Amino acid sequence: MKSEKPMQPIGVEDLRRMAETFVADEPARLGAEGWWRPPLLATAPVDERFEMLPQIAADDHLHPRDLLPNARSVIVFFIPFRKDLVRENREGELPCRDWGLAYVQTNDLINRLSQFLGDRLGERGFRCGLTPATHNFNETKLMARWSHKHLGHLVNLGRFGTHHMLITPAGCTGRLGSLVTEAELGAHPLIGTREACLLKAGKACGLCIEVCPVKAIKTNGFERRNCWQRLKDNRAGLDYFADLPETTHVCGKCAAMMPCSFGNPVARLEAATR
Repeated sequence: MKSEKPMQPIGVEDLRRMAETFVADEPARLGAEGWWRPPLLATAPVDERFEMLPQIAADDHLHPRDLLPNARSVIVFFIPFRKDLVRENREGELPCRDWGLAYVQTNDLINRLSQFLGDRLGERGFRCGLTPATHNFNETKLMARWSHKHLGHLVNLGRFGTHHMLITPAGCTGRLGSLVTEAELGAHPLIGTREACLLKAGKACGLCIEVCPVKAIKTNGFERRNCWQRLKDNRAGLDYFADLPETTHVCGKCAAMMPCSFGNPVARLEAATR
């Protein structure tokens, strides 16, 4: 179905600048210091790569054209957390208060940034399809029908780590959002290494396995239910989360102050050995 408005050109660099400005303005809107570093944004055309989503993610994962029948491009963005927040969450076996608060505020930011980008594309005549930042998953399977992480992998925004987080050029500590659009944006990847996890690249690491409080992370696996139970226990048991939404399911220990927390350690290693 064709858009009713005449289509006006828009490029990925335009979208990146819009996202950076939107995130940079958020602390002033909140009247607080804010939790974020500048966001990253990558795109890819809707092509055969997305046919593999039911194999690599949930078996009922949506295709981009399930959100928008005339989808031409997938946009995935990553909003990385500030380093001092990550350092604070490294201490102890329980997440800090600020980690929970940042989770809540970042999910709201992601939803509004997605809508903002969708609106800007809409003004230029391109329809978009959006999904929530989180909790769009089946609680029996514990798998999302729209996984921002798997989409981020497919558009080459990042690579999966042993901890099953997406490692981007800005690291893995942050939150992801995505949308689809009928604008033809082309391929604009941000990661050039086959792996971004040292252990998966055959190097010494495995620190995320060591620090997981419930031993959910394995060298070649992930005990999803153990992780999910821990997230629920944290929300139910921590008094300083009592005023946060019931959906504040956080831990973050496997991502805090790791070699991959703030960048791609495989790229750093390859650069150092050239």
